This record gives sequence, structure tokens and C-alpha cells, in this order.
Amino acid sequence: MSDTTLYAQRRARLAAQLGTGGIAIIPTAREQQRNRDSDFLFRHDSYFYYLTGFTEPNAWLVLSSEGQATLFCQPRDAEREIWDGIRLGPDAAPAALGVQRAVSVSELDTQLPKLLENRSTVWFPFATHPGLESRIEGWLQPVRARVRFGALCPDQQRDVCALLDEMRLVKDTHELDIMRRASRISAHAHIRAMQRSAAMLRAGQEVREYHLDAELLHEFRQHGSQYPAYGSIVAGGANACVLHYRADQGLIRDGELVLIDAGCELDGYASDITRTFPANGRFTGPQRALYDLVLASQEAAVAATQPGARFVDPHNATVEVLAQGLLDLGLLDKHKVGGAQDVIANRNYFQFYMHRTGHWLGMDVHDCGSYVEPSEVGQISERKDPLSGETIKDRPSRILRPGMVLTIEPGLYVRPAEGVPEQFHNIGIRIEDDAVVTANGCELITRDVPVNPDEIEALMRS
Repeated sequence: MSDTTLYAQRRARLAAQLGTGGIAIIPTAREQQRNRDSDFLFRHDSYFYYLTGFTEPNAWLVLSSEGQATLFCQPRDAEREIWDGIRLGPDAAPAALGVQRAVSVSELDTQLPKLLENRSTVWFPFATHPGLESRIEGWLQPVRARVRFGALCPDQQRDVCALLDEMRLVKDTHELDIMRRASRISAHAHIRAMQRSAAMLRAGQEVREYHLDAELLHEFRQHGSQYPAYGSIVAGGANACVLHYRADQGLIRDGELVLIDAGCELDGYASDITRTFPANGRFTGPQRALYDLVLASQEAAVAATQPGARFVDPHNATVEVLAQGLLDLGLLDKHKVGGAQDVIANRNYFQFYMHRTGHWLGMDVHDCGSYVEPSEVGQISERKDPLSGETIKDRPSRILRPGMVLTIEPGLYVRPAEGVPEQFHNIGIRIEDDAVVTANGCELITRDVPVNPDEIEALMRS
């Protein structure tokens, strides 16, 4: 199947859900100024790209319920193309992208009222493009002015993200192929950083977090990734206990652990890998004990990731293993907190594990898609959070189905505190893999970089 056919099929699926007289308006992202004459590197809007495969800025897709796709894009401009590169232009767009019609974006304000006239419902992405609601109101004003001449003005506005989120949640074979390739690139970038850390320390060289970040970026670009999927986390020693730490100037010290959370974006799709490894290639006893616990919790989560299970099941499996392990290692005192089920019920583990075990993954690193099962959204139960005292409203967690992609990323973060054994102080560990739900379980597409501690040590010796 050609890419043009693929995007056309997606548009047809969306059009069929717009209802009689529906019309969808979907812009791409705006260009953002970084400072003075310099812009941030442009990255398209994911919803727009999902339906068009078009990566140029300043573009809009208008799709009717009958399946008529109109693309508004930048016209060819010989002078601007000297500076910014060749544009596709409206004349070439229909053949290149498979849309029925393409118009210069300069005609957007003139054409939109005509396209909206005699429509019943306007679909657009809610709360994602600042000012979009006001523009749509502006386009509807001339339509309303023509009502006395028999024109119909749309009387409903609906969020097109609700439809597209469901479409994007289950990946097709084209998407999974790209995500597997992105995962391979990212896995080898992690290997490169691991080996570089050990080699520099063996050579007596100073190692800083930015040295390892540079290895990641090199491997990403060397193999065709357009950019990192998110700001890479390279955290040495105690910095690993900061969940969203960024690669900076921190010193990588012999005898400490390094946590790297990094993944590339390839052709619009993200990968997301975290590995924790000894900077010098050899785990200490306390490091290995905590690492083994986190790895065991991830193995439990992987086993729980299967079709028919709930999205929350891998997290619950992780917490069960971590709760018992924290007691066994003495990080929690059983005389004060009770047994593992007490630790879970009272969330005593939260001191060391304060995030969920995964999220959806796709075009966005924290991808779209509801975490609540749509057919059960009306079922609500209440509980009191033992830590905050707040009343939490729970709805049934999403049922996992083949083609969904999620991360599995348990961790432990041990800050110095009263009652916490000193040998574990300032150790932060997270292990993260990307999992495709399959007919029989799940496929981990990021295991080109090992998680087994013996394999990590062997890798870093080479």
C-alpha cells in the first residue's frame, strides 16, 4: 500500500464518523520563534500529519463527511524558496498527497465560509491550537449573515480529537514498522552511551552528562532520525532521583549509576527507552539489589500486558512486586507499615515510586487515547486517597487490545531520609521498554539494548 493510499483511507474513516453535514478543520502546528530571527525547528501537528503525511508549516486540512479533502498550503514562491526550501504548492498537492483539492493558504479566510455554509456540525481540535475557536467564529459570521438568503449555518461544534484519538490508539502495520525501526535506533544509542561511559572512565577521563547525551544525538541522526522524541534525560548519581532531570553538566562518577531516558523520533513516531547502568560497568551490591527488584517488577508488568487485560494491570503488578521488595530490603520497616498489602493500601511505596508504570506511545511520546474504557465510562467508584485525603473518582481502566502500544517503566528513587538504609541513598533506577499488545501477550520492541544486569556489565566491558 502506498503512503498516499494509507492517508486517504484514514481520511475516509474519519469522514464516515463526522455525521451527515459534518465538516472537520484540522491545522498543522504553528512555527514558533526562538529568538529574534531564529525559529524553533518546526515539527508538524500529529493529528494533521496522521491524515495527510504533509510536513510543511502553515497548512490546513478541511474534510467533509462526504470524503472531500481540501488542503490549504503555502503557494510556490521563488524568492522564499531560496531561503526556506522548495514548497509542494497547491498545484502538485492533489497528486502527491491524494487530496481532492488544494488551495493557497492565503485564500483560507475567503474559502472557509463557503465550505462551512450548509453544514450542520463543525469538528475541530479543542484546546490544542490557541486562537482556533476565534477563527472559526470569524468564518461562521458571514455564513450566519446569509441565513436570510436560505443558507444554513452549522449549529454544533464538536471535538475532532475524540474521533482521532480512538483511531490513533490502535496502530496499523505501517505505524508499527516505523516504531520498531525507531526503537532499534534508540536502543543502539543507549548501547553507545553505556560503552562510552565505561571507556572514558577506564581511560581516566572526566565524564559529564553532556558527553553521553552527545552519543545519543549522534546515533539518532546517524541513522536517519529527524530529532529526539523528547528532551533526553541523562542523570548521574543523585540526579537520577529527579524524575524529569535533563542532560546537563553533572559529573558522571566512578561507582555511581547513570539513568538515561531517551528515544528518537523517526518519520513522525516516537520511541521511549530508559536504562540504568553503572557508570564504570560494574554494579555494587546495593545497586544490584535495587536493580534486581525493579527488573522483577518490570517482568511482572510485562506478563500482565496482554489483550483483555486492563491498562492499570501492569502498574498493579509492578506495585505488588515493589511493595514486597521494599520490605525485604529494609527500605520500609514492616514493624511500622505492616505487610505488602498494607504498603499497597496505604501507598507507603510512594516515597520511592511516585509515577505510573506506563503511558500510550505513538506519534507523541505521551500519545493520545483515553485511559478509560469507552463502553464503561459511566461506571464511577469513589475512594479516599490515603496520602492526600482527597476523594478520587475512578472509572474502569482501558481494556488492552492488539495494536495498542504502551511503555512499561517501573522505577525506584531513593533520597536520603530518616529510616532509609544509607547504602541505598541517592540511587535512582528506572527500566523502560516499549510494548506492542499482540494476540497472545506483548512484543517488547526496545530490547536490542539489554536489561539483564549481567548482560549490561558484559556489554560495557566490550
